[in-house]
Order: sequence, then C-alpha cells, then structure tokens
Amino acid sequence: MFIELNPADWLDLLLHFAALSLLGVGGAITTVPDMHRYLVDERHWLTEMQFTSSIALAQAAPGPNVLFVALMGWNVGLNAGGGLDGGIPALMLALLGVGITMGGIVLPSSLLTYSATRWAHEKRELRAVRAFKAGMAPIVIALLIATGWLLTAAHNEPARDWPLWMLTVFSALLVWRTKLHMLWLLGVGALLGGLGWI
Repeated sequence: MFIELNPADWLDLLLHFAALSLLGVGGAITTVPDMHRYLVDERHWLTEMQFTSSIALAQAAPGPNVLFVALMGWNVGLNAGGGLDGGIPALMLALLGVGITMGGIVLPSSLLTYSATRWAHEKRELRAVRAFKAGMAPIVIALLIATGWLLTAAHNEPARDWPLWMLTVFSALLVWRTKLHMLWLLGVGALLGGLGWI
C-alpha cells in the first residue's frame, strides 16, 4: 500500500494522537475505536489488516501495552515510503511514524501527570489538595482490596491454600503496622512461590 503524506498530515497525526493521549483514561487501548476511525476509515493510511495486526502483535509481545501505537505509526510511515520495497527512505519514514505516534500518545498525558503531581506537592498544604488526597485514599484502598480479593478468590480450598491465606494476612498486617517497604514483601512472596512453599 502506498500513501502520500505531506508535513501537514504528519502534524495532524501527531495532534490526533496527542488528543487521544488526554482521553485515554484506562490506557491507550481504550482509544482504539477512534484510532480505527481516523487511520482506517477516514484517512485510509492503514488497511484493516495492518490495523488489527498491529494490535494483535503488540498484545502478544512482552512489554508495555502501548506498543501497538508504535506499530501503527510504523505501518503508516512504511506505507508513506512505499512499503518494504521502498528501502532506507521507507524505513526512515517508518521510524518517523513511530516517533510521531508514540510522542503524541505518551507526552501529553505524561506532562499533565508530572505537572499535576508537582503542583499538588507544592500546594500540599492547601485545603483543597488535602481534601482531594483524603478523598482519594479510601478509593485507592478499596481498589487495592478488590484487586487482592480477585487474586485470592480463586484459592478457596482452605485445606490446600491455607499457606497463601496466612501469607496474605501476615503481609497485610505488616503493611498496616510497619513502614516496611512493599518491595521486600513482594520479593519474599516471589521467593516462597518460587520454592513452591505457597
């Protein structure tokens, strides 16, 4: 597939993915329908097969979930260069596509998170910031409890799974009552699991 992209098209691609970055609550995967609308249906920069293959390959590969965006950018750039037969110029355009799509999807949300965190830290004495943190604490705790419950709910045979339950209760008490860093607990859990004790 060959497509023609001018500088305005590359800029539009960057701005579109930057907008999606700020809308991607729950991760970039939540914006896939709009990516499909934009890249396949509206612009015709990717084929249906390239689009779905980008997602499938990135999901099957180890690494961050957002890698499918890089593959989409790679395919857009490769198509702009005439495919693999385009040689080095096509590969350079493919790398440009990766840079543009990944920069667009990662930078805005990262900058927003960094700025908001920095502002909240500087203004930590403000009543609104303290209220926000106090209000978020129970939500975060509830989500952590729900996650823990889901992970342990599959282990409901007390005769067989009692070591796992004891480790869970012991770890929860340590986190609650001490300032022991959680990475130590994760390491101990991994070691005990690796040895087959739990």
